Amino acid sequence: MPPARVVTNELARHLANVSRDTGRQIGVLITRAGTIRHVIVGNAHELVLPDIGRLRGGAGRFRGLRLVHTHLRGEALTTDDLSDLALLRLDMVAVVQATDDGEAGAVEAAYLDPALLAASDDATADPFVHIHARNARALDLDLVATMNALEDEFDRVIAAAHGPADAERALVIGVRLEDSHFAETLELVRSADVVVAGVVRQRRKYVHPRTIVGRGKLQEVVLEGMRRSADVAIFDVDLKPAQARAFEDATGMKAIDRTQLILDIFAQRAHSRDGKLQVELAQLRYSLPRLTDQDAGLSRLTGGIGGRGPGETVMEIGRRRIRDRIRRLEKEVGKLSKQRSLRRQRRRRQGLPVLSIVGYTNAGKSTLLNALTSSDIEAADQLFMTLDPTSRRLRFPKEGEVVITDTVGFISELPADLVAAFRATLEELEHASLLLHVADASDPHVDEKIDVVNELLAELDVGDVPTLCVLNKADVVDPEQLQALVARHQGVAVSALRREGLQRLISMADRRLARGVQAPPPGAGDR
Repeated sequence: MPPARVVTNELARHLANVSRDTGRQIGVLITRAGTIRHVIVGNAHELVLPDIGRLRGGAGRFRGLRLVHTHLRGEALTTDDLSDLALLRLDMVAVVQATDDGEAGAVEAAYLDPALLAASDDATADPFVHIHARNARALDLDLVATMNALEDEFDRVIAAAHGPADAERALVIGVRLEDSHFAETLELVRSADVVVAGVVRQRRKYVHPRTIVGRGKLQEVVLEGMRRSADVAIFDVDLKPAQARAFEDATGMKAIDRTQLILDIFAQRAHSRDGKLQVELAQLRYSLPRLTDQDAGLSRLTGGIGGRGPGETVMEIGRRRIRDRIRRLEKEVGKLSKQRSLRRQRRRRQGLPVLSIVGYTNAGKSTLLNALTSSDIEAADQLFMTLDPTSRRLRFPKEGEVVITDTVGFISELPADLVAAFRATLEELEHASLLLHVADASDPHVDEKIDVVNELLAELDVGDVPTLCVLNKADVVDPEQLQALVARHQGVAVSALRREGLQRLISMADRRLARGVQAPPPGAGDR
């Protein structure tokens, strides 16, 4: 094929003749150099394209392949044709009408237009340019010049709209029904210091078993990713390994699920040796079932006598190394657990009560610890800002000195691997004299988040430890609403940022400790 021609008259006539003789759609995938890479035989209604590999290159690059195929009933380019053009990032898709006498009729071609794609914020807008000609000879289009101009224009539009691509740009995809869950995912993305390039919502009761969002929505995701110059897709649900691979193959974007996002945040925030070990352990446990064989050319190494035999695959070697590393980390975490146990024993011998601060992430736990102990622990309006546990001493009026400890924040659907890895840290809660359950009173979903924390405490077998509910951020809540919350949860209202209500909190906690930390009677809430 001449590289500059979309399709020659001779090829169009040949495809139409074979298509009419067989009663099937016939297609060819042609490289930019003019070489026919694949010949595809479909049925009377559609073609099924072969696996042409994952897309490589930058956001503004196309596949370097164009699809030319026939239609038997005079129909124009179909939705499936345009989906293939977008999902596979093809250079162009062209359809040749096969007439009843076996000749080539009208030709329609389409390609993605970067100007239309970038100019509209409407994801449903048609970003395709359509070209019609009465036959292949009349299709006057220089393919090589057109593709070079398109890719240059894509690069220019992306650079003008988004600037240099120094940081990863993420397309956040929500498939859960709850808006609050999606809002929390956006907050997690912000906490991970990832640029939110755009969002796509699809409220599904059930996640699609293969593509997560379904094929129709997948085209919108691809186009929105191109429009926003996104190279990462972050989901508000957990993905199976096969789902993540299928999505990446279909879109060319890296797929990150909720668990991996939380693990990445923990990896950024871990500063102590304890935290780093536990985060690495959780990451390895998460990645083990998701390990794939990336290089089939090195799939076998030596094995058996004299180097004969199939040996281990590269993937098997990788898994074995990960399992070995997991075992070593588990031993290290076990040593940490013993060291924490010795510290707890020393505190018990000294007769020091221990107060552990727990609560939903970003409820203000670190700010409360700073306010109570005049510390300068790093605190910010971000999820999981505090990862490494911190202990301080505090003097109570009756009980004297107590040890108060800040712990890692909880979140709904906290990854099981993370809970298991941080068990050595969370063991501190089992031996606490009193848990200060900090909740954000200004959060419209405060009751649900309190329930989430209580459920996680029960899963950690610390649900029986006496608990005092501390309703933080009381300065920004309506007084009547705040009073109802205090009565409902039998707690105490404070503003850690303004240091208001701290004396009431200390007095109430002191009374709980003095009387053996017994639960108050129903309705005996303190304001």
